[in-house]
Amino acid sequence: MKAHEKEEYLRDYQILKSQGKPFFPYAVLKDSVMACIVLAVIIAMSIILGAGDLANRADPTTVTYTPRPDWYFYFLFELLRVIRPPSLVVLATVGIPTLALVLLLLLPFYDRNPERRPERRPIATTFAVGIIAAMAYLTFQGAHAGAPDQIALKVTPSAMAGEVVANQSGCGACHKFGDAGNPGPGPDLTHIGSKLPAQAIARTLRNPSAPMPSFAGLPPKKFNDLVLFLSSLR
Repeated sequence: MKAHEKEEYLRDYQILKSQGKPFFPYAVLKDSVMACIVLAVIIAMSIILGAGDLANRADPTTVTYTPRPDWYFYFLFELLRVIRPPSLVVLATVGIPTLALVLLLLLPFYDRNPERRPERRPIATTFAVGIIAAMAYLTFQGAHAGAPDQIALKVTPSAMAGEVVANQSGCGACHKFGDAGNPGPGPDLTHIGSKLPAQAIARTLRNPSAPMPSFAGLPPKKFNDLVLFLSSLR
């Protein structure tokens, strides 16, 4: 900032300061009144509209339940879906958010531009717009995402129907399918087609070992689609 610009700024600052009002009690009073209004509205809405349906509690016995975080954590939820390998979970949950927070906290140090207009602060404006856009995109994707253990392998078109059956049956709750699913208590099925023929897979689905349930009750078409999908995993 040039000398005459600094003098002009200080002069304007003193004029505006002399015309202003003190923070206490003027600003404190306005904030307190607004806080009371917001609290009264929330209490009134909870009394009139109720707290919503609290009866649908999580059932630990089902394998098809899809856990969901609160909406303001959707961006982290989606970030974990993008970075799936278990070795990189710490990077997704701690590394990237912490790095973004540190960059945000250090913004006044590496962007020392005295201008306040956004178009004259390219570094701060670009950083802010980028962070907001990334969080908005991840939040949108997280809100419309499927289950965290949803199977999404590259299979032939004829085996895609069986992949749908596997997802509907909750196979990912006990088995790994690539980066999707859980590592147990069942074995990894990523390449099960190269280890067992279709007939052996069908027998296992009909008469499995505990605690795996039997799939003999599936409609014949869905059962055959599931066998075809599993046998195609090589």
